[in-house]
Amino acid sequence: MEFSFSPKLLVVAVAAALPLIASAADTPSTATARKGFAGYDHPNQYLVKPATTIADNMMPVMQHPAQDKETQQKLAELEKKTGKKPNVVVFLLDDVGWMDVGFNGGGVAVGNPTPDIDAVASQGLILTSAYSQPSSSPTRATILTGQYSIHHGILMPPMYGQPGGLQGLTTLPQLLHDQGYVTQAIGKWHMGENKESQPQNVGFDDFRGFNSVSDMYTEWRDVHVNPEVALSPARSEYIQKLPFSKDDVHAVRGGEQEAIADITPKYMEDLDQRWMEYGVKFLDKMAKSDKPFFLYYGTRGCHFDNYPNAKYAGSSPARTSYGDCMVEMNDIFANLYKALEKNGQLDNTLIVFTSDNGPEAEVPPHGRTPFRGAKGSTWEGGVRVPTFVYWKGMIQPRKSDGIVDLADLFPTALDLAGHPGAKVANLVPKTTFIDGVDQTSFFLGTNGQSNRKAEHYFLNGKLSAVRMDEFKYHVLIQQPYAYTQSGYQGGFTGTVMQTAGSSVFNLYTDPQESDSIGVRHIPMGVPLQTEMHAYMEILKKYPPRAQIKSD
Repeated sequence: MEFSFSPKLLVVAVAAALPLIASAADTPSTATARKGFAGYDHPNQYLVKPATTIADNMMPVMQHPAQDKETQQKLAELEKKTGKKPNVVVFLLDDVGWMDVGFNGGGVAVGNPTPDIDAVASQGLILTSAYSQPSSSPTRATILTGQYSIHHGILMPPMYGQPGGLQGLTTLPQLLHDQGYVTQAIGKWHMGENKESQPQNVGFDDFRGFNSVSDMYTEWRDVHVNPEVALSPARSEYIQKLPFSKDDVHAVRGGEQEAIADITPKYMEDLDQRWMEYGVKFLDKMAKSDKPFFLYYGTRGCHFDNYPNAKYAGSSPARTSYGDCMVEMNDIFANLYKALEKNGQLDNTLIVFTSDNGPEAEVPPHGRTPFRGAKGSTWEGGVRVPTFVYWKGMIQPRKSDGIVDLADLFPTALDLAGHPGAKVANLVPKTTFIDGVDQTSFFLGTNGQSNRKAEHYFLNGKLSAVRMDEFKYHVLIQQPYAYTQSGYQGGFTGTVMQTAGSSVFNLYTDPQESDSIGVRHIPMGVPLQTEMHAYMEILKKYPPRAQIKSD
């Protein structure tokens, strides 16, 4: 089909628009107070705007020269004042859903108040469309490498000593260390237990935490969870001999891990409190240092199984172990925040609050999401996570639906360290593709807009969906009830299925992704398919990697 341009149509269009222009000019200023807020007056319309390639091995970006210039000026002025680069704190929750926190409509409404988290969020930039990978380890590796799971190769969480991890990958802590940062990891790791993938060997100066995930330390010991194993000496001995760490550990750069304590269900009750105390001591120490720091803080909570600390057992209105855990997570975040505040570090610290994936729906009690799906799936409920960024005096309090992927934290942190935009390409091998987009100017700019054009979703190492603006296009889906019809269903239960090719959803009008509009809205499908094909071309040049997978 061919289209022709008609000057007569242009005249008619302009004439029709004139009354609207005049009307807009007469509108009171209070009605336009939200101008520039992504997702409210749609200033971006990225669906029909091209992204710009800034380096061959980096994700193309939506450029905003004015906000970039403003941001670099703000950073230069701050560095002149403080004499050092900014600090970065990543506070990463485990299996916490989009609606578990008050700033997204949950909190007290779902029986687990998060007042301190909400208070800080209200003074920062709340990101309503922030995305993780479908499960824990892939997301954690994405944060530390700036790569989607399809590129770093950790497609599933490694369990019980399974080989693979961050070994051989270029990591954010190592690059920041090279720029003079003190790098500290606390809490959950779960990115490989082999020595070469442990935190102290991939860029961190110090690590206090555990190498794996909560249930691996307790589920085979707890008679209420797995009596088939816990009450069988032979089976218990088999698990005990598997090559995985069973301890809360400590290590320094390049050294061996030292066991602090065996992690039993009883010890698990106090684990988050122990890590929090370690975190506060680290922040107090850095207050006396002239070096900037990177703190990667991964909580144990609220991954199953939750063994509430004595102080918090029964403390939530919900009176569930998950609700009690959320109340504890609120206090842990508050204590770290207060340490930064007491030490005068807030003015020079970017705080990122987020979760590694959606709620784990197979194991109740679990988190909440208003979206379809859960952890393990690429439905919105599995990958859209509660997120805000805060920086006192630097970030304008607001909400935005601009798309952010947690991979973006990699180039964003490196921008703060002095390597904005395309300069990151000089820090990684030419064979490494960076899927993250530098979002510094989005976060710090006045009414900043996202620099990311699209979100890409992956299932088991395959590109499964893409989102631009409010539209999402699926080619692969995860179907929970494909072969089991009862019980708790989530992202790890069911099967992966190919769509017929017209699965397009409007996430504003249909956040449950239940009514495909692909056939009726074919024009929306064209740019979505184009974006998917463009990423497939990237995969031809920078091939997928699979080191930890489900099959």
